[in-house]
Amino acid sequence: MAVAESLCAERGQRLTPIRRKVLAALLGSHKPLGAYEIIDLLAPKGPRPAPITAYRALEFLRENGLVHRIESRNAFVACVHNHAVGALVVFLICERCGAVGEASSSEVTATLTSAARAAGFTAKPLLVEISGVCTVCESRRARRGRGNAAS
Repeated sequence: MAVAESLCAERGQRLTPIRRKVLAALLGSHKPLGAYEIIDLLAPKGPRPAPITAYRALEFLRENGLVHRIESRNAFVACVHNHAVGALVVFLICERCGAVGEASSSEVTATLTSAARAAGFTAKPLLVEISGVCTVCESRRARRGRGNAAS
């Protein structure tokens, strides 16, 4: 939250109470949340915000690099990495538990940007989604496998 406050202050923008609450909800989750899930999380802590209010807060947070939208899930995650604006962001999405990790690579960004330019294409900020299995779910599977092998 301190990074968000600092960034907004630098840019002369306000991290309003609703923006702060939406960001806090995302920071408190290890999974992507849809706008209505965020609204549900905020409702017990005060009046239920209107969907447009949540979407406006999400758009502000997105424009300022504080949250990312997972297109395939139509959901949002807090950005916890300090990467450059426009840098490639790779989402690592666990197919089992739904957790999302974030990674970036300046080398991959340069390669994809160069490939786009060579094709005469101007890319928006690059977001890549990779589905798979996280280490937690994989270790659970491996432990169950060892347990079955011993039987």
